[in-house]
Amino acid sequence: MKYWTDSFPGRSVTIENKEYLYFGGTSYLGLQTDATFQDIFIKNTRIFGTNYGASRKSNVQISVFEKAENYLAELVGSEACITLSSGYLAGQLVSQFLSNSKHPFFYAPNTHSALYQHKIKTYDTFTALNTALRAQLSLDKESVPVVFLDSIDFSGMNYPNFDGLQLLPLDDIILVADDSHGIGIVGENGGGVYQKLKSFKPKELIVCCSLGKGYGVQGGAVFGFEKRIKALQKTAFFGGASPAAPVGLATFLDSEEIYTQKRITLSSNIKLFTEGLRELNKFQSMPEHPSFGFVNEALSSHLEKNHILITNFRYPDEDSKLLSRIIISAAHKKEDIQCLVGHLNTLSEN
Repeated sequence: MKYWTDSFPGRSVTIENKEYLYFGGTSYLGLQTDATFQDIFIKNTRIFGTNYGASRKSNVQISVFEKAENYLAELVGSEACITLSSGYLAGQLVSQFLSNSKHPFFYAPNTHSALYQHKIKTYDTFTALNTALRAQLSLDKESVPVVFLDSIDFSGMNYPNFDGLQLLPLDDIILVADDSHGIGIVGENGGGVYQKLKSFKPKELIVCCSLGKGYGVQGGAVFGFEKRIKALQKTAFFGGASPAAPVGLATFLDSEEIYTQKRITLSSNIKLFTEGLRELNKFQSMPEHPSFGFVNEALSSHLEKNHILITNFRYPDEDSKLLSRIIISAAHKKEDIQCLVGHLNTLSEN
């Protein structure tokens, strides 16, 4: 069922004049409704305007792009970084570029559509993927295969241990990971999974992501070797697309203290939720991550009747399986989480 609202759904949302607690979406740090963060954004709007539609190859260059990209590269531990207007565009830039280079493509289970090119075959298990990948390598010694995966796939199959990924012949492949649900949240200082994946020593590592989920600003980024990033910068795809809005990147650079504090708050809220819940084992969750998936339509209905809304829809299209997920945010108050836990525990008793 769809619900319509006239404002951003923060810790609560108003639907048809009724207020619901909201435990959905992807605003993990609760930044979009944070007054201090908004003030920084408004300040930067007066400097950089509301949007910037010119090419990054324009004869007039805005310095905040390079500053933000250098900061991001240092944060995640990559040689270089480029930014784009969205995480989806970042994934498409990488996959299209590698497709034009005629690399064989392999998709791990639950890979996001941002990384798809043409007709794709996703593997249901890493065992099947491993078998297919090794067969490809034995038949074709010249081409370097590309393996795509989501770092946070919400099944717990990948982050934090990446057990299935480690079965693969990583030293013979290019690994492309979408870290949209990790960066800003997990890793040292919110640096995401780049360093973790790098420790597995793939032949080449490329990580792309959205900046909207963890950092609260519209934009995407790609991380990797400097040579690869420079090649991506030279493409017509990159030059022809409007870039991320400078106001968002400037706000990102100015908000380090806020991000740090919000991660502390989020960690405390996650702990409050997990320690209060009697049947945590009924949810799919990952250490340090605020998402808790489940398969139980009755649970969603029970929460709705008690004025609590969660993420509950078919994604990415109507033919996909139902996505049901509770999201704990840094915006939630202690009493919000206690209310949610109380209703979940009540249902488990019945």
